[in-house]
Amino acid sequence: MAIEPDTKNWTWVIDAACPDCGFDGSAVTIGDVPGIIDANTDGWPEQLDRPDVRERPDGSTWSPLEYGAHVRDVHRKMTERLELMLAEDDPLFPNWDQDATAVADRYGEQDPATVARELRAAADRAVAAFGAVSDDQLDRTGRRSDGSGFTVATLAVYYAHDPVHHLWDVRRTS
Repeated sequence: MAIEPDTKNWTWVIDAACPDCGFDGSAVTIGDVPGIIDANTDGWPEQLDRPDVRERPDGSTWSPLEYGAHVRDVHRKMTERLELMLAEDDPLFPNWDQDATAVADRYGEQDPATVARELRAAADRAVAAFGAVSDDQLDRTGRRSDGSGFTVATLAVYYAHDPVHHLWDVRRTS
């Protein structure tokens, strides 16, 4: 269930349209990201209120609740990474094993209403943080623990794809 693409292949997210969800990173700028995140967040309460919110459609796909908890944490993690990039020169981001986090934090056992509230709060914080980036900060850099490098501009587009794709994932299983 790893979501983060392989180091060699992550750039497709910012260079082309996703063949699944249709998100076209080549048409997105950092100025679009707050609106994308805000609109996407509006779609999560309905998904987290589904009667099958804890049910996995198959053995290798997360439930709507697990996806919602993951998206909440993506908002938190990407805001944290943006803040590091703006505060430090070329920071190395702490490793984040998304699958291990899902297990350790028991995503599938969390309260859906709490996840919905926390997802909205984390998204609002991300919208404010990415919305406040100035043009002279767009080329600041940071690196994942696997060595993948980002600028603030590419991190924003890479980030915006994740919640969009996961809402698409959840909606197609309803």
